[in-house]
Amino acid sequence: MKFSQFKLLVDMMFTPDEQGGIKTRYDGTDVRQMNPLVLAYVGDAFFHLFVRTRLLSYEQARVHALHAFSAQIVSAVWQHKAYLGIESMLTDEEKAIYRRGRNAKSHAPRSSSVAEYHSSTGFEALLGTLYLSEKFERLQELCEAAFAVISKAMMEEIHGKTTEGTEKQ
Repeated sequence: MKFSQFKLLVDMMFTPDEQGGIKTRYDGTDVRQMNPLVLAYVGDAFFHLFVRTRLLSYEQARVHALHAFSAQIVSAVWQHKAYLGIESMLTDEEKAIYRRGRNAKSHAPRSSSVAEYHSSTGFEALLGTLYLSEKFERLQELCEAAFAVISKAMMEEIHGKTTEGTEKQ
């Protein structure tokens, strides 16, 4: 980012108030009215922190390995698989939030299919909604279930088994 762009963002976002502080533009957060990509932005950040913290149960010395592993887990490909694994746990309202995020207009990176990327965006929007709605118990429950789905699928992939439990040819 060029300095001129950075300066423009600072000027746009941080407007001084009468007391010399910074004026806030929004007093409350109506999550239902927020852009689903903003919800996904928050959900992505939460899931990154959740996964990094969760991985400390398995490794605490090799930061590079922790980073590489967490980056893999939070990828669109694995988040899509996580969503498929937890979908049956979701309420109708949570499924609607997922669909809203999945259907938001965005551009998929080359590291995943368009369908996987949109699915992961829906998953992240759901997590972001739960976080901003302060539904922390449900958020923790779904993240734990998603982590279990991902870790099991990774072990099956590494050990050459399909999800049905048969050996790959």
